Amino acid sequence: MSTHARPLLALLLLASVTAPAQTTSAAPVRARDLGVPFDGAPGPLNAITDVPGVTVGATTIIRGEGALKVGQGPVRTGVTVVFPRGAKDRDPVYAGWFSLNGNGEMTGTTWVEESGFLYGPVAITNTHSVGVVRDSIIAWAVKNRMMKEDEWSLPVVAETWDGWLNDINGFHVKQDDVFSALDSAKGGPVAEGNSGGGTGMVCYGFKGGTGTSSRVLTKEDGGYTVGVLVQCNCGRRPQLTIAGVPVGKEIPGDEPYARLAPSMLPPGTETKGDVGSIIIIVATDAPLLPHQLKRIARRAALGLARTGSISGNSSGDIFIAFSTANSHADDPPGPNTVQTVSNDRISPLFQATVEATEEAIVNAMVGAKTMTGANGHTVIALPHNRLQQVLKKYNR
Repeated sequence: MSTHARPLLALLLLASVTAPAQTTSAAPVRARDLGVPFDGAPGPLNAITDVPGVTVGATTIIRGEGALKVGQGPVRTGVTVVFPRGAKDRDPVYAGWFSLNGNGEMTGTTWVEESGFLYGPVAITNTHSVGVVRDSIIAWAVKNRMMKEDEWSLPVVAETWDGWLNDINGFHVKQDDVFSALDSAKGGPVAEGNSGGGTGMVCYGFKGGTGTSSRVLTKEDGGYTVGVLVQCNCGRRPQLTIAGVPVGKEIPGDEPYARLAPSMLPPGTETKGDVGSIIIIVATDAPLLPHQLKRIARRAALGLARTGSISGNSSGDIFIAFSTANSHADDPPGPNTVQTVSNDRISPLFQATVEATEEAIVNAMVGAKTMTGANGHTVIALPHNRLQQVLKKYNR
């Protein structure tokens, strides 16, 4: 970074920024804009919000620079929320979850497993803010009279570690930040890269964060939509694969953690394995039952694998899938009539999940910007021109 850029950067980092799900008027660059070849047909937004009813909100907190002072900053963090049926619809959705590697957290999943339903939003933040986000979702529901006095709530909140760039032990995500994300949830384009819970994340040694994509099945396969949103913070540079090309090996250097002795690496880090984690949310309007949605959630692992991840020991790779079909399936007293896709016709949904997951991860890196955070740590963005050159080298 040039010395001329520092005064402007300092001004930009003085304030916290609340970023709604929608992008600004200037269209951001996404992986397809760079010519990255992906399989499958995306929806009009190529986002999880292509699934009717799904809304996304985010609060991005960027404040301070220089040496880390716990409790003061620098702060590079936030929170992202995904509502299956929008913020005002309390009707639960069928859901299933899967832990590919459990070195991470996703609260509320024992009840998802037991009941087969997801009640309320899924939220993603940094590792040490899971508690405040969980409690704030309940407080928000109480404030907005979305809970009865005798009701209880087990929100689903997941995390990835942003301590390389963020004062993670300063607990900077507050209740007001969570309320802002919940209140801002909308349909439409979704901000990618340094946004919401993904603000301070690192992916394959490049700046990571929030990414999304979608797929629309053919009429013959049901015409359903599958949307994916990821918070990616996983992998090492040599692993990165894009469209089958070993991009990480072709663009070495400037890797986070590379110069640290093993004793100085983040907690639980392997010297040659994955450093972080990834949370994947899969939404669909296909009528699927909970056990089928668990099958969908498992397929997100194959999309992750396409980008090179081996889901190493210290990587928390946890996925949840839900269906917006079968409204009022949990209405009392029942019995309630529901529909489901035959298992003989579910494979196209598996394929859509794999394809959308792969693209969402790449979109997160393409959409991210170089960021400097705590102690001057800098994580470079995936260089767009180098990516295009490498793809061309491999005739992709």
